[in-house]
Amino acid sequence: MKESQISNIFKFGVKEPLDGDSKVSYSQYTMYANCPHQWKLNYMDGNRTFDPSIHLVFGTAMHETIQSWLDTLYNKSLKDATEMDLGKMLYESMIEEYRKMREQTGVEFSSPSEMEEFLEDGIEILNFITKNRVDYFNTRQLQLVAIELPIYSKALDTHNVYMRGFLDVVFEDTYQNKLTIWDIKTSTNGWNKYQKDDKTKTAQLVLYKKFLSEQYGYPLDRIDVKYFIVKRKLNEGMMFTQKRVQEFVPANGKPTLNKITKSFEDFIRNAFNEDGSYRTESEFPAMAGKNSKNCRFCPFKTDYEKCPKENRHKI
Repeated sequence: MKESQISNIFKFGVKEPLDGDSKVSYSQYTMYANCPHQWKLNYMDGNRTFDPSIHLVFGTAMHETIQSWLDTLYNKSLKDATEMDLGKMLYESMIEEYRKMREQTGVEFSSPSEMEEFLEDGIEILNFITKNRVDYFNTRQLQLVAIELPIYSKALDTHNVYMRGFLDVVFEDTYQNKLTIWDIKTSTNGWNKYQKDDKTKTAQLVLYKKFLSEQYGYPLDRIDVKYFIVKRKLNEGMMFTQKRVQEFVPANGKPTLNKITKSFEDFIRNAFNEDGSYRTESEFPAMAGKNSKNCRFCPFKTDYEKCPKENRHKI
């Protein structure tokens, strides 16, 4: 289980998984939403795969470094946070994550020069955040409520299936008397229009908002969401000053919440029986998507025995 730092007001709502519970994550839902057949092959049929990458190493290490800095900034002092060697922390975390993934897969998936490039990019991000701390982390207005707040809540009342996840950072805005869930994302150049419009990408915080409210008893209308996107690269030749941080607030009002909730609950009903077992009699079509977009990074894209090419829908 991830290491969490949670203020006392939320600790009473933390629940531990029980033997016999069926669990789903947001990544399961997005896989199903994009291609039900890929979800079936991974989870129902037991063909789960893991592809290590420098992007995963960097993303995990950046999360840990920023979260550790925030914990120190809010729970200790600005002086202690300022004295932290964030570059060293990022380096050590990247090395450790690379080691774990290499041991897990037996694959050398990056090079020293690539690791160095990502590290240098990460240091630039951290320098920007600390230099512009007040713009993003105003300690007078924002109170840190939790880091890696656990979500473990019934996915659907009628089914023994639980949504399991962790919220990167949760702040209380003391001026507005609201909570805000922040999700830290690492990106090469930031999110473009198409990424922002990708509902399977942005629905994560909308669902987490719903489950946070249900699990911890906090009013839904007093929960906001935000993606905190850190960019490794800046566009060259731009006439204006660029930022290493991009903030994005997805639509998360009642109409959007209802639509995403329905889609998520349809997934649960189609994939699981009420006792939490897999619903093997359901249909799980292979959805290639427009221009075979969903197949591009699928581990089964050339496995025509498990996923026949003629069965892939391109709508």
